[in-house]
Amino acid sequence: PPEAKLAFVVRIRGINGIHPRPRKVMQLFRLRQINNGTFIRLNKATIHMLRICEPYVTWGFPNLKSVREMIYKRGFGKIDGQRVALTNNAVIEQALGKFNIICMEDLIH
Repeated sequence: PPEAKLAFVVRIRGINGIHPRPRKVMQLFRLRQINNGTFIRLNKATIHMLRICEPYVTWGFPNLKSVREMIYKRGFGKIDGQRVALTNNAVIEQALGKFNIICMEDLIH
């Protein structure tokens, strides 16, 4: 859709014989292993980066239901350098309260 602002990118191929440029793009997208996925905010720069690494990744536009399911099932964040599961709203409010994000639903929307 032309109005889509968010994409979900999944790495589908390994590292053997990859040119350094798409390898660097995948590192920037945090796609270090096969089947790693990440949400990407779409703008002109990120769309260009997706074109560079397109043979090694697949991507699409998630709907609200799938975003909610993925964050509830596999949502992690970094707090003080530690990888923390997003299990309760206290963790989210502590880390993102200054951005007026206080619960899981704020994060999803």
